[in-house]
Formats: sequence, structure tokens, C-alpha cells
Amino acid sequence: MHTFSVWAPDASEVALVLDERLAMAKAADGWWSLEVADAGHGTDYAFSVDGSDPMPDPRSAWQPDGVHGPSRVFDASRFGWSDSNWRGQEVRGAVFYELHLGTFTPEGTLEAAAGHLDYLVALGVQVVSLLPVAAFPGKHGWGYDGVDLYAVHAPYGGPEALQRFVDQCHAVGLAVCLDVVYNHLGPSGNYLGSFGPYFTSKHTTPWGPAVNLDDTGSLEVRRWICDNALRWFRDFHIDALRLDAVHALQDDSPQHLLAQLSDETAALSAELGRPLGLVAESDLNDPAMVTPVADGGMGMTAQWSDDYHHALHTLLTGERAGYYEDFAQPGVFEKVLTQVFLHDGSYSSFRGKDWGRPVDPAAHRGSEFLAYTSNHDQVGNRALGDRPALSPGQLAIGAALVITSPYTPMLFMGEEWGASTPWRFFTDHEEPELAEAVRNGRRSEFAAFGWDADEIPDPQDPETWRSSVLDWTEVDQSPHRELLAWYRDLLALRARNDDLRDDRLGSVAVTSGEGWLVVARGALRVVANLSGDEQVVPVDGRPSYEVMVFGTSEPIAQGIRLSGHSVAIYAV
Repeated sequence: MHTFSVWAPDASEVALVLDERLAMAKAADGWWSLEVADAGHGTDYAFSVDGSDPMPDPRSAWQPDGVHGPSRVFDASRFGWSDSNWRGQEVRGAVFYELHLGTFTPEGTLEAAAGHLDYLVALGVQVVSLLPVAAFPGKHGWGYDGVDLYAVHAPYGGPEALQRFVDQCHAVGLAVCLDVVYNHLGPSGNYLGSFGPYFTSKHTTPWGPAVNLDDTGSLEVRRWICDNALRWFRDFHIDALRLDAVHALQDDSPQHLLAQLSDETAALSAELGRPLGLVAESDLNDPAMVTPVADGGMGMTAQWSDDYHHALHTLLTGERAGYYEDFAQPGVFEKVLTQVFLHDGSYSSFRGKDWGRPVDPAAHRGSEFLAYTSNHDQVGNRALGDRPALSPGQLAIGAALVITSPYTPMLFMGEEWGASTPWRFFTDHEEPELAEAVRNGRRSEFAAFGWDADEIPDPQDPETWRSSVLDWTEVDQSPHRELLAWYRDLLALRARNDDLRDDRLGSVAVTSGEGWLVVARGALRVVANLSGDEQVVPVDGRPSYEVMVFGTSEPIAQGIRLSGHSVAIYAV
């Protein structure tokens, strides 16, 4: 026995498509339903609206034949969970590890990724942060063009595989954060508009009409989003959600969608008896994002901080093009390390306006902001998808400045061993016109920066995806294994040292000079030689002993003598 239901408020008739078309009954709220005695888990079905071709369920949990195929009933309660002793993970201050299932392993599946959980535990990770798993067109893609937001991409293994993966993570003490995209849907397989007013022309976005959060019919659209989020927590035991580009959620309602989701997540957290996190990607540089709803904010648990990435990237690479220009000015890294945002009401040259608001250290902790040397965007959105071209020593410096910061640290898969593989933009669209549009769009985007079209990897070429798959043989090779050991030791030091886990913004101080930097964290000093030549770095207080070093260091009367591109941590 199974009851099929779908929201189609303006339809004259809706049919359930099984082996035949069965008329459904409409309720006053625009929902149509039909109970079928011999249907249940594993039954394939679709809906027809006003005589249309069969279309997938907007709330489909299972799309085994892709985004254009029929939906399949999935009974989430069938799975036998073994995580009853899991008490959850507070994500603020935890160590995140961002990974893309399709390129984390050659197999590109949840099952294959689970084979590396012991590696992640040994590394010191606490939260596995998955890029989107919602069903998207084709086999290979980033996942940000998903169209069946309730389904788990079939090539990854489908919904039960995600349940099993989360269960396995919890068994070894790892939490799971899932990336979800509510600001737009992909262009292929998006049938929502045929069912109801899921989109509105009241607002526009870079992807076209906005998701309808405040126009006619928005109550059910908001419910569609919030129910989706709560379902990941309840039926899949997910611990946190990463909300993509929330600045593109255009909502003039009395209560913003994010605040509604925050309230509902808090209620479910109390019901389940474990912490549930909401981590926002926001371009607004506004601490209201992580201010409690009761205090007039959006109530997010934490948010990404691209300003920290940009300042650190510029410091290490010397890159100055595009939005990095603002971050090349003196004192920028010192500011973002202690005050979160560079643009906190100041002029942003790449936006052409004043931007952001300051973070009050009395009201906010550093752990409310995620810091990183790289992430999927900052690598994949480069023309060639190339990781930072830095020496092992420079990579070690970047790791130290993230992991010892007062912020919540996040690693991007492979960075811990200095992976040589790029992470490129790749797609797998079946429609020739769409494939060509994506290909030309990518080339046009970078032509403005002087790139020739034939230099840009073709997103549709399978080799573009294949080249982005991590090469796990590197972890046993030099210099990769030495950098991996540094990451492990850094994360172990952070785990056992209270000073490094102190997330008060006032708990960190920084001094710098020509080619060097010293960060004070309680009784520890992170001493970095940013230049390629040996130099002596002055350190306040008298260092008592070396805790760890990447490169060579020697305490002398004038400070710490460091080899080029090296970093040491000393106790004072």
C-alpha cells in the first residue's frame, strides 16, 4: 500500500502513471493524491499534468534511470541503522573535509568513498563535507545543476547507499555535512514549472527566474525546500547542511527562508537529541548570517569565509588579478585573521561599491566562520582547474595558518598531500545544444581574461572529469607523504592544544615583516618564512622549545632562523 501525492495547484487533471494512467483526486490545497494497494518500495511511477508526457515526482527520492526517467518509491525506514549511540557533532570548531564523490575515488561512488574513512580519521578530520548528491543530468558533474533535489544521484549509488555511507561515518566517529542547492535548478530535467509556481519573475538570478520564495504559491515552495532539508537530517541522519550561495535566495517575506529553516532545524534538533548544523555560503560579508533568529539574524550555525581564502592565497602566491587585487594591500591578512572580513563596510573594487559589515568580537566567535586554503570553487572555477602552484613549504605554511587560526578549518580533498591532479569544471549533458552552450560559455568567460578557447578544458570531454580524479598513489610518494605527515601532526596538535582551539577573535595576534609572519596563539607562536631564502624571524618572548617544523628552524638570540618557505611552531 502506498499513497502517491503531488502539488499541482493550477492543474485541471493529474494522472499517476504506472502501467496505465490513473486519475488522481484533488484537494482544496492544490495537492493531488491516489492510494494504490499493490504499490510500495521499488514501484516505478511518474505524473502527467493535464495530459503531459510522464514526468518525475518533484519530491522523488529515487531516480534510477536518470533525471528524465520515472521515479521509484523509496522507503527510507527499511534501512537498519547501527548508529544509535551517535550523539552528533557540533560543527563549529570541527575539522571539515570537502570532497566530491565523483572524483574522490576512481569508482566515483559512495561505497568507494567509504573505503577511505579510516584514512580520514587518521588524518584528523571530524566532518566529511559532501558536494551535492541530488540527482543531476548525466553521470559526471559537480552536482550544482541538480534537478531532483530529494533524490540521490544514481551513479553514486542511490539513496540507500547514502544511508549506508552516513552509518559507516558515524561508526568511526565522523559527522557528515551535505551540500544542498536551493537557489536554482539545472537546465536539463527541471520539470518543476509544469507542476506549479516553483519559480517567479518577481526576482531574477544569474540562472534566470528565481525560486519562488515570496510570490503566489510560495508557501508550498518554501515547504518543499524546508521538508527537503529536514528529511536529510531525519531519514539520512545527516549532521549538517552546507547551503549553496544563500545570497541568491531572494526573499522579501516577513520571515526569510533561512530564518524559517533555522527555526525548524532547531526544533528537529531538540526532537532528535543531537546537534544539527546549517553552514551557509554567503557573499554578503554580513554577520547577520550567523546571528540567532531571536536577535534578528538568519540563524545559521556557521558560514564560509572567502575573504580568509583570498587573503591567504594572495599572501602565498602573490597573485593580484581580479578580486585578489584588494587582498594584495599591506595588512590584509592580519585583518582577516583577527576581524574575519576585509570588506566590512569598506570599498570593494571588484564589486564597485562599499560592501559588508564588521564582525563584533563580543557577539561572535571565530568558529562561526570556515577558513580554508582552497575549496571546490576556488580551484574548479579557475580556467584550468589548477590547484595553487606552490612549493611543499608554502603549502605547509598555508595549512598552518588555517589549522591554527581561531576559525573552523576546512580542507579540500587532496590538498593534505599536495595533490598534483587538477579539479576542473566538467559536465555530462546529453542534449547537443546544451552541451555546446556550456562549452562556449566556459570559453567566453575566460576569453575576457586573455585565454584562448583551445586552452580551456572542454567540460563535456570525459577526459576533463577523468583528469580531476585524485591519484591515491601519491600519498606514499615524496614530497607528498611529508606534507601529509605535516597535516596529520598539525591536526593532532590542534586536537590536544586548548590555545589552538580557542575561537575567541581576541585570542589571536599577528606581527609581520618583509617576507615573514608570526601568529600568537596563547603560549604558541606560529613562525612562517614566506620568502624562498633563509632568514631570521623575530619572535616576542623567548621560545622555550620547538613543537613542530616543516623545513628547518633554529632559535637564536635575534629570533628563529628558518629555511626558505618553511614554518615552525614554538612554545614560549
